[in-house]
Amino acid sequence: MHTGTLPLLENAAHPYESSQRVSGRRVLFSWVSNVVSNVGQQPQFQSNLSVEDHLDPFSLVADELSLLGNRLRSMVVAEVPKLASAAEYFFKMGVEGKRFRPTVILLMATALDSSIGRQDALVGDFSAELRARQQCIAEITEMIHVASLLHDDVLDDADTRRGIGSLNFVMGNKLAVLAGDFLLSRACVALASLKNTEVVSLLAKVVEHLVTGETMQMTSTADKRCSMEYYMEKTFYKTASLISNSCKAIALLAGQTAEVSTLAYEYGKNLGLAYQLIDDVLDFTGTSASLGKGSLSDIRHGIITAPILFAMEEFPQLRVVVDRGFENSDNVDLALEYLGKSHGIERTRELAVKHASLASAAISSLPKNDDEDVMRSRRALVELTTRVITRTK
Repeated sequence: MHTGTLPLLENAAHPYESSQRVSGRRVLFSWVSNVVSNVGQQPQFQSNLSVEDHLDPFSLVADELSLLGNRLRSMVVAEVPKLASAAEYFFKMGVEGKRFRPTVILLMATALDSSIGRQDALVGDFSAELRARQQCIAEITEMIHVASLLHDDVLDDADTRRGIGSLNFVMGNKLAVLAGDFLLSRACVALASLKNTEVVSLLAKVVEHLVTGETMQMTSTADKRCSMEYYMEKTFYKTASLISNSCKAIALLAGQTAEVSTLAYEYGKNLGLAYQLIDDVLDFTGTSASLGKGSLSDIRHGIITAPILFAMEEFPQLRVVVDRGFENSDNVDLALEYLGKSHGIERTRELAVKHASLASAAISSLPKNDDEDVMRSRRALVELTTRVITRTK
C-alpha cells in the first residue's frame, strides 16, 4: 500500500478515516489475519524494510536527546520558583523516560534529509540551521505532551505517573494545571520563533485536538462511548495528532513536497494509534509495577477502550454492564469476565499491528535515498513500529 496517495487527514470527514477507504466505500476496520492466536502471544509483525539486528533507535539520537533535555529544563525557568519546580517535574533526569516522541521527530528529520552527502558550504550552513529548527519542533512536541499529561492527571484524579507520584498528587491540582498552562505558553513562544505560519498552524491545531479529545471522553453519550469509530476518532485527537502533525512539521521545515509531508504525517498518525491501542491492552494485561500506573485504570474511571468495545461485539449483553457504569467493583469484575471469554485483547493487538504496518509502509514509500544515515534512520523508524506493538510497558 502506497500511503503517499492518501488524503491529508485534516481534510477528511473524520480524522481516523483517511486510511480506511477501500474501492470508494468506507471500511471501518480490516483485520490482519493470523496475527495473534491467543492473549499470551505477541503479534508477529513483518516490516517492509529490513531492520538491522539490534538497531536501537534511541541510541541514534542519544546525544541530541541529552541536549534536548538540558534545553527543556532551561526553558521552564520561571520568576516564581514553585511554578518552575512544578513545570520541571517530569523533565528531571531519570523521570522523563525514553522521550519517545522527540526520538521519532529527530529520526524523521534525518530520514527526510535530502542534503546529506552534499559538500557545498552553503548547504552545510543551511543543514545546521534546519537541524536546529527541527530540534525546536522536538522540544515543542515534548512540552505539549507533558502539559497534556499534567492536565490529564488532574482530570483523572491520578496519583501516579511513570512510576512516581503525579504532580497533582504531590503539589495539588491548582499548581499542576498552572504548570501545564506554563509549559504550553513556553511551547507557543518557541513555536513563534520558527516564523513559519504553516508549522504554527499545524501545532496549534494539535492543542485544539487535545482539548477536543479530552472533551469527547468526558461528555460522550452512552451510544458514543460504545462506538469504535468514535473511540478511534477520540484516540487520534488525544494521542496521534501530536506525533503526526509534528512529523509533518519536520517535513515542511525541510521544504519537502506535499507527498513526502503526507507520508511523514501518515507515519506519525499510524504509529500514534498503534501506541495507544497497545496501551489499551496493557491496561488489562500489564502490572502496575511495569506500567507505572495502576492496572485497569481506564475502566475504573469509566473509560471504555478497544478491548471492551471488541468484547461487546461478541457479547452484546456486556453493553448492559457498561451502561451501568463501573463505580461498583462487581461491574468491573463482570466486564473482565466477558473480556476474558472474548477475543477483545487479540483483536486490539491485531488492529495495532495493522496501524504499525501502515506506518512502516509510509517509510517504505519515501523517495529513494542511498545515504547511510538516511537509510539507518528510516530503518530505525520501522524498528520503532515493531517496538510499539511488542512492548510490555
